[in-house]
Amino acid sequence: MTGGGNTVGEAIRAAAERLAPVSDTARLDAELLMAHLFGVTRSELLLRHMRDPAPPGFAALVKRRAGHEPVAYITGSQEFYGLPLHVTPATLIPRGDSETLVAAALEAKPDAARVLDLGTGSGALLLAVLAYLRQAQGVGIDRAPQAVAVAARNAEALGLSPQAEFREGDWHAAGWAEGLGTFDLILCNPPYVEADAVLDRQVAAFEPASALFAGPEGLDDYRVLIPHLRALMNEAALAVLEIGANQAEAVGALAQAAGFATALRRDLAGRARALLLT
Repeated sequence: MTGGGNTVGEAIRAAAERLAPVSDTARLDAELLMAHLFGVTRSELLLRHMRDPAPPGFAALVKRRAGHEPVAYITGSQEFYGLPLHVTPATLIPRGDSETLVAAALEAKPDAARVLDLGTGSGALLLAVLAYLRQAQGVGIDRAPQAVAVAARNAEALGLSPQAEFREGDWHAAGWAEGLGTFDLILCNPPYVEADAVLDRQVAAFEPASALFAGPEGLDDYRVLIPHLRALMNEAALAVLEIGANQAEAVGALAQAAGFATALRRDLAGRARALLLT
């Protein structure tokens, strides 16, 4: 796997065997790591480079993946809603399940002029929405300055900087919402994992705990955030919150107690994923 006479195809097969004990997508992982080294897409790799000599450095990447490090952190990139995003260990890796929020937002508020993304991380939710709502302006906040920098870098790379502003903000701090103004659409993927939840090693050991865990029931951040939302919303505005698969009833009750009507959207696997607040 170091390029010592092996072809790309042979190196990928050997890597997939090595990664099988730690990954359900071992072959895909190996292909993505190899494509990263070549600086091409996976499709280009499979079409044009499978018989090329395997490049130096592949074994080192496979070793990192064998240690459970996520592929997205090794390559520094993850696709979300068709957008290539830069990611680092300062940000959660955007999941396909979160695309449910984007689809729901675009369907419900195609005319949104101002969009707020709370806990923006890599900027995934905000940038995916702004890529379709080219008339809109957006603000993304995150309490981690490293995440704010990653999001700004992604906006620049995608040509969305004129539409997107990123700033530090922590909804646990007093006065965090001052100066933000009001919005037609609010997006939020807050921490919602229960404190004692057992996560895959590649999540627990590598992704930022502050973006994952939210108290014994996983509800602490919803309790803080939801009462603040109405003051940030224009008339007829919509807030879309990501929720855990078993949290629809609990988060819905918090929202209804704060005066919101709620609607549920499920992800492609049929799990509760997004709660719409109006």
